[in-house]
Amino acid sequence: MTLENPTSGAAGSTRYVIGVDVGTGSARAGIFDLTGRMLASAKHDITLFHASGSIVEQSSGEIWNAVCSCVKETLSQAAVSPDQVAGIGFDATCSLVVLGEGGQSLPVGPSEQAERDIILWMDHRAVEQAQRINATNHEVLKFVGGKISPEMETPKLLWLLENKPAVFAAAWQFFDLTDFLTWRATGDLSRSTCTVTCKWTYLAHERRWDESYFRTVGLGVLADEAFARIGQTVVDPGTPLGSGLTATAAAELGLRTGTPVATGVIDAHAGGIGTVGAEGEPESCLAYVFGTSSCTMTTTRSPVFVPGVWGPYFSAMVPDAWLNEGGQSVAGAAIEQLLSMHPAAPDARRRAEHAGQSLPVMLADLATQAADGLSEAVLLAKALHVVPEFLGNRAPLADPHARAVIAGLGMENDLSSLVALYIAGVCSIGYGLRQIIEAQAKAGAPIERVIISGGAGRLDLVRQLLADATGKPVLATQAEEPVLLGAAMLGGVGGGLFGDVRSAMARMSQINKIYEPAAGAIADLHEARFSAFTKLQSVAREIR
Repeated sequence: MTLENPTSGAAGSTRYVIGVDVGTGSARAGIFDLTGRMLASAKHDITLFHASGSIVEQSSGEIWNAVCSCVKETLSQAAVSPDQVAGIGFDATCSLVVLGEGGQSLPVGPSEQAERDIILWMDHRAVEQAQRINATNHEVLKFVGGKISPEMETPKLLWLLENKPAVFAAAWQFFDLTDFLTWRATGDLSRSTCTVTCKWTYLAHERRWDESYFRTVGLGVLADEAFARIGQTVVDPGTPLGSGLTATAAAELGLRTGTPVATGVIDAHAGGIGTVGAEGEPESCLAYVFGTSSCTMTTTRSPVFVPGVWGPYFSAMVPDAWLNEGGQSVAGAAIEQLLSMHPAAPDARRRAEHAGQSLPVMLADLATQAADGLSEAVLLAKALHVVPEFLGNRAPLADPHARAVIAGLGMENDLSSLVALYIAGVCSIGYGLRQIIEAQAKAGAPIERVIISGGAGRLDLVRQLLADATGKPVLATQAEEPVLLGAAMLGGVGGGLFGDVRSAMARMSQINKIYEPAAGAIADLHEARFSAFTKLQSVAREIR
């Protein structure tokens, strides 16, 4: 049943909420009713600019235009009036946006192209800066698992200060991408507790920046300015911002001026919001967002410190709860990279495209046909073993220098050997997830089940193999787009349709399917393969 809120928009009209998600390669929008049913969605690709030195950049102007196109298209598809939209919520990757006075773009890399004003989350130019920050052993670092990642913002800010001092000095604001989107929509400079706590070292449990940290690591200039360029006002996700959409933003988005805009979250955290409430108690679940990279989010009532796992962060996802965040620097991208190395890949990719499929989807179909069941597909991997750390280990080893390992390759170059490599790769993602689960349990944050979201985790075969590899049930929600749903939930809270985020989570999300882990011989095989995984990982670290 669709709920109505007569206090918003036209009296008696059915109310809807919009979620906007900006991922690594695309912007998306979805419109939902208040039961969590998605009426329509739209997607627009966005450009990645690569350069040597692990540099990956984007354009905030291009991203905003893509967002506007998506929202307009979604409204048109759903045949929903702007007056029926009760609120809009945003999520995005944890990328760094650098703007000068008046919101003008500034060049963040060697290209000197001003439109390239975003250092993407996966950009690893700041590895040296992260190492120097970690060498300080500052007290703040215990809230990022003991080691800060080059994917986070203070190493990137330090890189900018040291390598592009004129750009750093000219910057009016440094935004996390989510906070850029909400500022662009409302003109409100407030930052999200989620973004600045998880990626900028803000201490949400004390509601403050640690001045000594910034002075110790070489960013004292930000402390001198009382943190005016990185956020003096920090509010929880779902908090309504400003007076809602500005007239300019409303016209660009196709919505009405004043439409409530909620404080947003990082994209993975939107997936967590859109899933873990479906089980009633978020504290028993691990949210696993499986996309280009993967992110794990575990909610606890009290802070738990897990070596190599980011956090604990207070109120960064679920209000008044603590969050531990891990994941893999590449997950879906690791599978793509792995497959691209096989000699049969080009022909297989053409065959998949001809069938209207992606290569991983086609290989999953072939594996399902060749095996006696979803769990039995692991047998197709035979002696192939993979450690998929092409871009380092985010958690629990916190090692950006880690690299991938493939063992057991023979001379085979046919399609069946490509399927075997695919299965070995998917299982390896599961073993990396198991490492995180076990590290958290050892530290005092055990979980009972995994709730999955993300485009790379949609296939039944993938979900079953992850359940088997981790030994934990994997649950899928009814929502096809739980990340968009999570953003939309925030829009509902910001629009006053729900009292808080927990209420929205409980109302708008339901479990649709459960994948129980296999027992017996299959479980024993995964145990042996996990042992091989950890040995290969250890040997790679030793020889490096």
